[in-house]
Order: sequence, then structure tokens, then C-alpha cells
Amino acid sequence: MSLGRLTLMLYPFGAGAMAVNLFFASLIWSWVGWPVLTPVQALAGGLVLGVPVTVAFARHIRALMAKADRQP
Repeated sequence: MSLGRLTLMLYPFGAGAMAVNLFFASLIWSWVGWPVLTPVQALAGGLVLGVPVTVAFARHIRALMAKADRQP
């Protein structure tokens, strides 16, 4: 499976995970006086930050797949 195809398949999960992480991080930031992100803002940030995170994760998964293919 190509890296691009794997990245496209994993992107919805990576973007969703980043959106949730951003939202919960903003709740922690509120303890020091920073504003809490709205769910829409967190989703928009997740869509943007999900790209590099998903590419990195897809590369990791692809390397594991290649390693598994080399083992007897």
C-alpha cells in the first residue's frame, strides 16, 4: 500500500484526534487565563494540524508494514 493512500485512509482519524486534543488542551490553558476554544475552532485546528500528524503516523505504519514483510 502506498504512503499517500495510507495517509488518506488515516486522515479522518488523525484530524479528529487533533481536534479533540486541541479542545482539551484549551481547557487546561484556561487555568492560566487563556481562552477556551470553541468546538468549531478546535475542529478547524484539527483539520489543519491533522495533515502533518497523519503523514508522520502513516510513515511509521508503513515502516512497520515493511518490517513485517521482511520477517520470515
